Amino acid sequence: MTISLERLRRCTIAVDLGAARTRVYLKRSGVIVDEPTVAAVNTRTGGLIAVGSLAERMTGRTPAHIRVVRPVSGGTVVDIAMAQRMLRLLLGNKLRRAWRRRPLMSAAVCVPHDADPLAQRAAVETLTGVGARRVELVDTLIAAAVGCGLPVERPEATMIVVCGAATTQVAVLSLGSIVAAERVPVGGDTVDHALIQHLRNEHALMLPSQAVRPLHMVLNDEGPLTKGAERVTEVHGRDVATGLARSVRVDVDGVRTAMRTPLTGLLDSIGTVLRRCPPDLVADLADRGIMLAGGSALLPGLDSMLREATGMPLNIADRPDICAVEGLGAMLDGKVQPLVLEAMVS
Repeated sequence: MTISLERLRRCTIAVDLGAARTRVYLKRSGVIVDEPTVAAVNTRTGGLIAVGSLAERMTGRTPAHIRVVRPVSGGTVVDIAMAQRMLRLLLGNKLRRAWRRRPLMSAAVCVPHDADPLAQRAAVETLTGVGARRVELVDTLIAAAVGCGLPVERPEATMIVVCGAATTQVAVLSLGSIVAAERVPVGGDTVDHALIQHLRNEHALMLPSQAVRPLHMVLNDEGPLTKGAERVTEVHGRDVATGLARSVRVDVDGVRTAMRTPLTGLLDSIGTVLRRCPPDLVADLADRGIMLAGGSALLPGLDSMLREATGMPLNIADRPDICAVEGLGAMLDGKVQPLVLEAMVS
C-alpha cells in the first residue's frame, strides 16, 4: 500500500467498511453515514428490503424468504455486489448532488493490516461500483492512530490496539510507520459467542442475539458490593429443552470470567508485537502505554485485563468506534503534517 498526502487530499470521501458498522466521511463535512453493515434481502425476488439499523433489527426475526446478510467479514468485503447495493442505499441522496458537481470523485478506504491482494481488490471494486473514479487504500492501523490523536510522526513508540467485531489488530508505530503488527481473529463477536455459550451450558438458556449488547452494560457496572452480597442480573431467553420463554438470574462475575477466556489470544498478540520491537521503543511504551480503539474497545473487562497483563498504562480513545474514519477524514482535510504520510509510504 503506497500512498501520499497529496493523493489523499484529492479524495472526496473516506470509507471505513467494518464487519459491524460502515462509516462514511465527506470532506469538510464530517461523518455522514454511521450504520450497521447489514442488509436484508428477499430471496424470492432478489430485492433489497432494508439496510443498516432496520436490517439489523430484523436479525433472527425474519420469515424464510427474507435473509439478513453481512457483506463484510473481518474488515474484508466478502460479497462485493451486496456491499455496493448496501452503500448506495446508505448514501441515498447525500452524495448524488456532490457527484454531479464533481464527476471525477475519488475515495479513500480502510483495509486491515497485511490485507492480501484479493481483499484490497474487493475494497477497490466496491467503491468504484458506487461511483468513485479512483480509490486509495490506507492501513486501518495508521488511520486509527491518526484519528486517536497519537503523535505517530515522532521518533517515539506509540502502541495501538484496534478491536473490531471479528478481528483485533495490534501495532507499534514510530516515525509514521508500522514497526511491528499482528492481526488475530478475536473481536467483539468472539466475546459475544463465548457469553452465549456460557449461558447455554450453565443455565440451559438460549440468549437472543439482540440481548447481548444490553448485557454488556450490566457487565460494565462495577458498582460497590456489601459484604457477602452477590452481583446478579436477570436474563431473558429461550429454554434449551422446552423451547419456552424463561428468565434466569445469573452471576455477573461468572459471566465476566467466561467472556475473558477468548481474549487470551489478544494478550498473546501483544506479547508477540513487543518481542519484535527494538528495546528502545518498548522502553517508550512503559511510560506512554497502549491506546485502545475500535468498536469493541469498550468490551467489559478488556481495559482492566490489558492493564493487569502488560503492566503498562492504558488509554481508551474518546470515540473509539470512529477513530479510523476520523483519521482518514483528517488526512482528506489536510490536518495531518506532511512528515507523517511521507514516512508512511511503504
